[in-house]
Amino acid sequence: MSLKLPFLKNKQLDTDDQCSLEEENIPKHVAIIMDGNGRWAKKRGLPRIAGHKEGMDVVKEIVKAARKYKVEILTLYAFSTENWKRPKTEVDYIMKLPKEFLHIYLPELMENNVRIDTIGNFDGLPDHTKEAIQYAKEKTRNNNGLLLNFALNYGSRFEIMRAIKEIMTDIDGRKLSIDALDEKIFSEYLYTTGLTDPDLLIRTSGEQRLSNFLLWQVAYSEFWFTDVLWPDFNEEIFRKALHDYQQRKRRYGGI
Repeated sequence: MSLKLPFLKNKQLDTDDQCSLEEENIPKHVAIIMDGNGRWAKKRGLPRIAGHKEGMDVVKEIVKAARKYKVEILTLYAFSTENWKRPKTEVDYIMKLPKEFLHIYLPELMENNVRIDTIGNFDGLPDHTKEAIQYAKEKTRNNNGLLLNFALNYGSRFEIMRAIKEIMTDIDGRKLSIDALDEKIFSEYLYTTGLTDPDLLIRTSGEQRLSNFLLWQVAYSEFWFTDVLWPDFNEEIFRKALHDYQQRKRRYGGI
């Protein structure tokens, strides 16, 4: 069934598409839990790593779509602190993907003014993974377009505990007064310091849980779930998520 927005006074994007988007109501920060790579591969009788390879190519498409629709920050949940429990062969392959992805797409990211960054326990990554990511960060650090933010070796509970420990250290060292501590200051101790909280959180694969992702930051985010597995996710579905976001009224606890 065709979906059309009612008359809008604001400028629209892609008015010839099924889901027209209001340019002034695009979420600034979109976070995505990219789920379903393994199931996608299993359905096709392929090894799980084939799903991760296919999923890597989808990242490129969604980065292009995010730029097209003027999203400012795209945070992708690429590897959690719990994912180390997976088979070693799978983990080893995933740890090689950043280097492969950046080797193929970094020139295009540079051309399109995309900046690369990460959140998570960076020191806990293998050296070859850290080197590839650090190189990309350095190459793109002066870009001021879309921020492509990979959550790697990331766990929100670890992040919060880490923040608490750093706050306690600063209080003990008299760098911070406990009376001055509030939500804003607490947020400055998180990996996402300096970033706006996600406006929209998307999760693929049909699962409807946060899986230890940005627990503090998504307190008032809009959630959007789809049964589509990540390797089958595309610009059309991404646009549908943005369109649905624009139909909601965000009250932040008010009326």
